[in-house]
Amino acid sequence: MTESDFNDSTLPGPKIPTSLRVAVTLLRGIFLCVLGLITLRVTMPERETLFTTYAAWGDLVRMALGLAVCAWLVIQLWNGPKTANGYRVWLYLGLVAVPFALICLVAIW
Repeated sequence: MTESDFNDSTLPGPKIPTSLRVAVTLLRGIFLCVLGLITLRVTMPERETLFTTYAAWGDLVRMALGLAVCAWLVIQLWNGPKTANGYRVWLYLGLVAVPFALICLVAIW
């Protein structure tokens, strides 16, 4: 066997504990949902209704960008981390980012 037969993609990765997987899934889901709510709140039109957005191009562009960001966040909800290191990064990031995102959500609402 040659050295090229044994690359990193064929070796089994370390087992990810179930508690880590559940914690990261919850933290990541909460963070992305709060980020989506912040995006929706910021991109709401300045006018009274959604139907008056055609009157101001700025409102229309802001709503279109907000819709694109929200769609991207929904896609990111389904694309979770793949490795044990990715789970650890999201655990540490989630422990810091979720409270900060919640504070920002309360502040802008």
